[in-house]
Amino acid sequence: MTSLPTPGTGYLVRPPDRPGPGILLLASPWGLSPGVKDKADELADAGFTVLAPDMNDGVVATDAEHAHALLLEADMNVSASLAQSSLRLLQVACPDPQTPVGVLGYAAGASWALWLSVRYADQCAAVATFCGTQSISFDDAKASYLLHFAEHDTDVTDEDSALMGLNLQLARREFRVERHDGVASGFAEFGHPNFDAAAEAIAWRQTLEFFAANLLR
Repeated sequence: MTSLPTPGTGYLVRPPDRPGPGILLLASPWGLSPGVKDKADELADAGFTVLAPDMNDGVVATDAEHAHALLLEADMNVSASLAQSSLRLLQVACPDPQTPVGVLGYAAGASWALWLSVRYADQCAAVATFCGTQSISFDDAKASYLLHFAEHDTDVTDEDSALMGLNLQLARREFRVERHDGVASGFAEFGHPNFDAAAEAIAWRQTLEFFAANLLR
């Protein structure tokens, strides 16, 4: 494990034996919390090189209201620049800098992950998201997608997810939707008031299998 200075800062971790395929981990507005770093460590243990940029510049939200305020205060241009530079830095840290990587995003981080997969299509092979959407065309994308949604999500409506699914279908992208019953947005984020350990365990297993199938082949 190590810290990586970038135009912002980030958390970089590699597998214990040798560098593996890359995964860019984009956290929710709650920030680069210990729980996010734990997930990066778990991905590294599974064989991946992981970079989690700090989109909040060192601030970790203390509650939902604080997280929402951080989201509203964020400069979208700065966030976009950090996401882009982190993607490039991750590739440099991987065994082959030309090999496309995976992207994992939560909430607003999920939206950035989806955007990156279109804007930098040649660099993104697999994208997994939790509770996030984009109302964009995926015609230029080349990635496969795993999309996790919560049954009770106040931020992502059924219409939002249906529209994105339609756009992915129109672009003929391979994608899978997992809807998790009885949970709300944030169910997969340790420390979030809506965290649900049982649902998170199922979603995490699905996510690891997805990245293994698309990146470790």
